[in-house]
Amino acid sequence: MVLKKIRRKVERILTKPFKKPPRKPSIKPPSPCPSPPPEPPPAIMNRRPTHPFIFPESHSAVLPDPSPFFSPNLLSSPLPTNSFFQNFVLKNGDQPEYIHPYLIKSSPSSLSISYPPLFSTSAFTYQIFNADLTISAVDNPDPNQTHKISSINDLSVTLDIPNLRFYLVRGSPFLTCQVMQSVTLSFSTIHAILDFTPNSSKTKYKINFNNGQTWVLYASSQIDLTHEMSKITSLPFTGIIRIAILPNSDLKLEQVLDQFSSCYPVSGDAVFSSPFCVKYRWEKKGWGDLLMLANPLHLRLLDHNSSNKILDEFRYKGIDGELVGVTGDSWVLKTDPVSVTWHSIKGVKEESYPEIIEALVKDVNDLDSMLISTKSSYFYGKLVARAARLALIAEEIGHVDAMPKVQKYLKDTIEPWLDGTFDGNGFVYDKLWGGVITKQGCQDSGADFGFGIYNDHHYHIGYFLYGIAVLAKLDPVWGRKYRPQAYSLMADFMTLGRGGNTKYTRLRCFDLWKLHSWAGGLTEFADGRNQESTSEAVNAYYSAASLLLAMEIHASQTWWHVRDDGGLYTQDFTRENRVVGVLWANKRDSGLWFAPAEWKECRLGIQVLPLSPITEVLFSDMGFVRQLVEWALPALAREGVGEGWKGFVYALEGVYEKEVALEKIRKLSGHDDGNSLSNLLWWIHSRDEGDQGYEGGGKHCWFGHYCH
Repeated sequence: MVLKKIRRKVERILTKPFKKPPRKPSIKPPSPCPSPPPEPPPAIMNRRPTHPFIFPESHSAVLPDPSPFFSPNLLSSPLPTNSFFQNFVLKNGDQPEYIHPYLIKSSPSSLSISYPPLFSTSAFTYQIFNADLTISAVDNPDPNQTHKISSINDLSVTLDIPNLRFYLVRGSPFLTCQVMQSVTLSFSTIHAILDFTPNSSKTKYKINFNNGQTWVLYASSQIDLTHEMSKITSLPFTGIIRIAILPNSDLKLEQVLDQFSSCYPVSGDAVFSSPFCVKYRWEKKGWGDLLMLANPLHLRLLDHNSSNKILDEFRYKGIDGELVGVTGDSWVLKTDPVSVTWHSIKGVKEESYPEIIEALVKDVNDLDSMLISTKSSYFYGKLVARAARLALIAEEIGHVDAMPKVQKYLKDTIEPWLDGTFDGNGFVYDKLWGGVITKQGCQDSGADFGFGIYNDHHYHIGYFLYGIAVLAKLDPVWGRKYRPQAYSLMADFMTLGRGGNTKYTRLRCFDLWKLHSWAGGLTEFADGRNQESTSEAVNAYYSAASLLLAMEIHASQTWWHVRDDGGLYTQDFTRENRVVGVLWANKRDSGLWFAPAEWKECRLGIQVLPLSPITEVLFSDMGFVRQLVEWALPALAREGVGEGWKGFVYALEGVYEKEVALEKIRKLSGHDDGNSLSNLLWWIHSRDEGDQGYEGGGKHCWFGHYCH
């Protein structure tokens, strides 16, 4: 139902007729707007394909085989490619993943849990995996057998090893293991066991290590345990085992664990019950109330009118900030709505029209699809979106003479990718994992920045969708013709359904627990998934008119934007950084994939591009924008700084110093390949000098109530 709503919303965007801006331009256009092409007969207009469009199938030579790690019942459906548990299904499946609040690592016939210490410098911060406890079944006849993923949900994954099933539910303070049949269990540790204390019924054991940690083990029935220096062994047992660390020595925290130890989640899903709202719903077993942990963004968005109780003193530390206890088997997270607009939010000043038109005429005259040399889906998509911005700028200021050439350029560049006639590359369908990849990516895992192994899908497709939406706005007949291909591209990363009836995995890039996207694809990384450019992720959901847009913006402002008084990261890291370079599941890095940490203009720019109306919402906090620009400006004195990166710094400077930034932009000798002088002038001239922006409150900030 929700997917239908999204599709209807996108359909409205793709087919909504052009509306003239309310403000009449001070410069009259030299010729009238060309008449739209004649509409086809109603029967043709209303005809819909019986089946969704699928790009031609192609066999990839570089994708890994998913069958060793997924259970057979899952292999018949599209599979996750940017998931929080992705390391568990790549190569040997033995790299850790952060299942808050623990790092979890699977090895043949065993699973290790770590409550990770945090190591931080001014350049990076990361969590260290130590095998605090390793759980296995004794006398396993096949000790080299790999684990199997038997169930996948939005907030959980179920991992099976011989005789043991682990319900890995994100945000659970307990690791829950179901012992499927009567076996002897082994719990080993890299630490020395100093104290080992059972309760009278032998259903709870308190274990102290020499590193200062205290762990508590709960059992659904009596379990007889004995211990050596670094190993605990049981008599044969079947039932439920739950393990949790005491985050500190406060006796009250142990009492909280005791109170909620009998109710355990086996899975968790996210439900889109209403616009700008997501509901977490856990399937639980046992008895009593469910206790979970909320990250800082959850706490900001949690509907406080619900029956959930926040246990403010029950806290676990982690790289994403402190995790706080919340009771209840469902949560409701709400965000303020975001207006998806074609044009600037506040409007362009009429007196600035002549300067913008002068730049626009030149930028449009330079458009020539025959001069495009790149075959890359990323760089090609940026050129498409750049031209689409020119069309919308021309529309907003009423310079209709520019429209026909931009429209032709968009058709010439987009249609070959949708028709499959583009020379040297194109979109194809991969049946193995279930998704759109590129022809180049089928043969080379590094081509198109790894698009063929599902890296950066939302970035690349987001640029194409933006161009498609704008072209469909200008030419509704064209939009109807290519609607099936547009929906297929969108479905690659925006599908809400699941199971064998879908062609694409559910929300390929979006993490419904962290509430932001991941890139990385099917590459094993020791620190899990990662994402560099939040603004390109925001652009993807903006282009698709998605309800995920607001959440991606919230998460960007929470974890990528480093405020000098934020308190989320350590003092050393906060002092030297205003934006995270690459954010990993288990690491924060100041460097970029393509530039060192010292290139601050690149770090700012990669969190801004592409510049569009939604950028104003992403950077609605003027106080932070000023911090960010003042942090980056000194880097522009370095020899060899690219003009394109300077443009993004000056664009943000224009938020609070319009005239100063405008003079700098006029002197630029070049622009990013997805940007233009027209776009920069449009941005600067749509800034309101009389508006002080948002610094703790403001009429133009949709996120003030929740984020700050």
